[in-house]
Amino acid sequence: MGASHSREGLELSDYESDYDDDDDVETEEHYQDATENHQTPQVSNKTLDDLDSKLKALKLKYASSESPKNLKNAVKLYLHVGGNTPKAKWIISLKLTHYEFVKTLKIEGDSDDDDDCEDEGFWVLKVGNKIRVRVSTDMQLKMFGDQRRVDFVDNGVWALKFFVDDEYRNFITKFQDCLFENVYGIEATEANKVKIYGKDFIGWLKPEESDDAMWEDADSGVWTSSGKSPVRDNRDSQDLLEEFEEAATGGGIQSLALGALDNSFLVNDSGVQVVKNFSHGIHGKGVYVKFNEKDKWGGGGEGSTPKKALLMRGETNMMLMSPFKEGKPRSTGLHQLDIETGKIVTEWKFEKDGTDITMKDITNDNKGSQLDPSESTFLGLDDNRLCQWDMRDKKGIVQTLANSSSPVLNWTQGHQFSRGTNFQCFATTGDGSIVVGSLDGKIRLYSKTSMRQAKTAFPGLGSPITHVDVTYDGKWILGTTDTYLILICTLFTDKDGKTKTGFTGRMGNKIPAPRLLKLTPVDAHMAGANNKFHGGHFSWVTESGKQERHLVAAVGKFSVIWNFQQVKDSAHNCYQNQQGLKSCYCYKIVPKDESIIESRFMHDKYAVSDSPEAPLVVATPMKVTSISMSGKKRGHGTS
Repeated sequence: MGASHSREGLELSDYESDYDDDDDVETEEHYQDATENHQTPQVSNKTLDDLDSKLKALKLKYASSESPKNLKNAVKLYLHVGGNTPKAKWIISLKLTHYEFVKTLKIEGDSDDDDDCEDEGFWVLKVGNKIRVRVSTDMQLKMFGDQRRVDFVDNGVWALKFFVDDEYRNFITKFQDCLFENVYGIEATEANKVKIYGKDFIGWLKPEESDDAMWEDADSGVWTSSGKSPVRDNRDSQDLLEEFEEAATGGGIQSLALGALDNSFLVNDSGVQVVKNFSHGIHGKGVYVKFNEKDKWGGGGEGSTPKKALLMRGETNMMLMSPFKEGKPRSTGLHQLDIETGKIVTEWKFEKDGTDITMKDITNDNKGSQLDPSESTFLGLDDNRLCQWDMRDKKGIVQTLANSSSPVLNWTQGHQFSRGTNFQCFATTGDGSIVVGSLDGKIRLYSKTSMRQAKTAFPGLGSPITHVDVTYDGKWILGTTDTYLILICTLFTDKDGKTKTGFTGRMGNKIPAPRLLKLTPVDAHMAGANNKFHGGHFSWVTESGKQERHLVAAVGKFSVIWNFQQVKDSAHNCYQNQQGLKSCYCYKIVPKDESIIESRFMHDKYAVSDSPEAPLVVATPMKVTSISMSGKKRGHGTS
């Protein structure tokens, strides 16, 4: 299975139109050709003026009297039709129109609604009488600097073509300023931008001034041959081959728990399905652990489906966390499932200082701790809490379901922050350092020795971080938002010239600008109604010295894969002719018939010798698909 390709990047053509009458198509190019190929008769100016007047009087179809020279913010507007089919093309929607950014109190309405909104409301982009859209990342705006063009989504996929470079650049600057104001609620002045990002993050504010040296210097998959030239891994040019697809027992898959040993697990409404791990993926109808009604516990006695499954103790136990109320992320406790016996052995409660508390997420102490047979601790997260829980009883007595009340997990370390942190998600490195994503887009780094004070706090870009992952070595962070992924380099050089990560020290004021991973507007539109990114992950390694090779995320019915090395390459084609933060649009798409629950690469140990990566597992509500990368290289470039 190869990548899904769209024609969104093709040059726009004035000859592709939805109009049947050729006279309606822009004809400047035709007139130029006629001048070159035919002898022009000598006609007086008076004769031309008379003819001009007569044609107007007859009300014939006539070229617009407005031209880019006297029409402010002049553009051509195109519409993309045909999706990702071979018949996909751009057609002219408006041959000559103009755009404007206006501040308003509502999207629907006419220009009368835009008056007197200078101090309130939000910015919208208007293009002729066709487009009126709020300026946001939901537009998935993509720049084509070499074509003086931008593409975006608004109930369809559109393109604006500008007539001169300055007008194109002015549009981009104004769009980014309006986006800043819509996100943060303050004007996009230099002082306000510094206030939001901080003086240490000048590279985020002005990417053109960012030092990208750390992106290039990191030992990130560039191998050196016997000569002096680096040899770049070109295995991203592999094809994707769908090995097999199986229906899940019981259906209704809610989460996927991949194991690094013999088995992986599918959690659904009624139980846990155990499947076997192979070098070509996961499959097989293994043991099915069916929940009893009393096991469907989200706290307070209310039943709900587990939304989080965490493997522990050498993958012989699984912690299942259900929301306290359906539709709410928090839980007051969790189940401990003994996989070998297929029974729930303990119902745990979250409690601190004798008071019941809630958690919205749990994770392992470090990247590989689920493989440790003696593991008894794990991490917990809530809006303003970051802590470690211990399943061992302080008195050394094993707690079981025989107890009259649910046993209490021991809060071993952590911190309850003042209100305002709005933690959403977290992940751990190989050594146990912690990265936490927040509702306001901030990403905080905590060392393995302290959960009280973040070593580094990245400002984010305003969009909530819904999921976060980090490489085993802690050098790279991947944050997921609804409309893009953000890739952050944590490396810096301290005052002694040593290279460190932001988990171990303050990064100073030379922090590299992040990179964004996005879908093209066409693919974003084609992903389906639920077209929000979720669950961005690096490929999975648990061994020092090994490097993750790919990144994957789900969006609607698409599983999207990026080559890690390609994203880090500052000379990559995607980054040419861009303004602002570098955005990468080179990826492979695995389309499915249903919205995707989760996409994850299996553990690195399942990468066979002739494949560049372990198999990708894609779970939809009713099916699980395993996909391998072919060992056969193609002769042309990547998608």
